[in-house]
Amino acid sequence: MATILVVTASPRGDRSVTRALSTTFTELWAEHHPEDMILLRDVGHHPVPHVSEPWIVGAFAQAEEQTAESKAAIAVSDQLVEEFLTADRYVFAVPMYNFNIPSTFKAYIDQLVRPGKTFAVGPNGYEGLVKDKKALFITTSGGSYPSGSAMASFNFQEPYLRTIFGFMGVTDLKFITAENMNMGEDAARQSRHKAENALKELAGSW
Repeated sequence: MATILVVTASPRGDRSVTRALSTTFTELWAEHHPEDMILLRDVGHHPVPHVSEPWIVGAFAQAEEQTAESKAAIAVSDQLVEEFLTADRYVFAVPMYNFNIPSTFKAYIDQLVRPGKTFAVGPNGYEGLVKDKKALFITTSGGSYPSGSAMASFNFQEPYLRTIFGFMGVTDLKFITAENMNMGEDAARQSRHKAENALKELAGSW
């Protein structure tokens, strides 16, 4: 039995394409793998706190310097990190905002990146501590940013996600994107249909 952590980042409800696609994939996954446990976390509707000074004290200060506020701040991170480490696979539903990720998802990532928990610094530099995991990123974008094109340099979303999760040790990454959401109904429909088909195939073989 595996544990699948599904994190949604869109502030939209029924109008969210990433939510709809992640729901489709999750339902298909449950059909193929009924023994697996699926954990849901919605940081789009229920944001986690941004890093604050009490958080920094809680993460880095000595025990005698801790306060009730710092302990409470880092306790949120501890819970999120434990949930993250418990999962075997991840599904992240993340729309593109201004060529990058929503701030709510960045806040979630900042809660996870912790020395001694998800990464370490050794004689050979940084080492990711989150090993043998797989991550699926279901993303959407208003336009299209194909690799090698003039528009590719506008896509800060995928390069950042590959870098920061790789930094934590998660290097088996899969991206399925519904692009051209703002390029007319036909283009949006075709791209969404393509993404749905890719997710259906992946649900039985990932």
